[in-house]
Formats: sequence, C-alpha cells, structure tokens
Amino acid sequence: MFTHIFLGAKDLEASRQFYDATLGALGHAPGAGNSTRYVYRTPTGTFGITLPINGEAATFGNGSTFGFAAKSEAEVDAFHAAGVAHGGVTCEDPPGLRKNPAFTYYIAYLRDPAGNKICAMYRPAQ
Repeated sequence: MFTHIFLGAKDLEASRQFYDATLGALGHAPGAGNSTRYVYRTPTGTFGITLPINGEAATFGNGSTFGFAAKSEAEVDAFHAAGVAHGGVTCEDPPGLRKNPAFTYYIAYLRDPAGNKICAMYRPAQ
C-alpha cells in the first residue's frame, strides 16, 4: 500500500542516530543521506527523516503513529531499548503483549527526538 514515509526532523543528526539505532535493532542498515535528509531503503518500502523543505519547523502529527515490523518479541524489546538510549521517550504502555478481537501482538511505542510517535510490532502465530 505504501511506497515511502518521511517524518520531519528538528535535529537531523539526533534523529539519524535515533533511527540508525532503532531500525538497526530491527535488522536494517543505517540511513544514507546528506545535510537535509536520511533514507532507509528496504525491499518493501522506504522510510526517511528530513528537515522540512519549506524551511518551517518540523511538527509531529497528533494522533499519528508509524509502525515498523519486527521478527520477534526480542527485536521489539531491542528497538525500544535502542530508542530510549538514543533520545527517544517511552509512550503509552510499556513494551508487551496486547490482545484484541482480531489478533494478538507484541508492541513497543516511542516518541522520536522530534516528537513523532512510532512503534515496533511483532505478530506471533495464532
């Protein structure tokens, strides 16, 4: 459904360090970039962080969450730990198992250095 997602960064270097660490915990290579943006490419899509091209301040979307797929509960935990160690802030409940009528999942939520809400999710076999 998606080809790419870009989030605004207030401090590009702090955001790069945060995403290199959190996405690295999920098995992704460090971002490639320049003085205005970094891009993380995978076979299934592209994620990027960027200074806003209009020169205005980066802001986060109220009610928005961007989720990254994890291959295990351990990867979710590593994502969360790496994020907290690199300027992220825990939000919502602590990492853990959640159940709803449709499926069970293991998830961890963070706010990145610019305040964007992200998560890593693993869906165990049911």
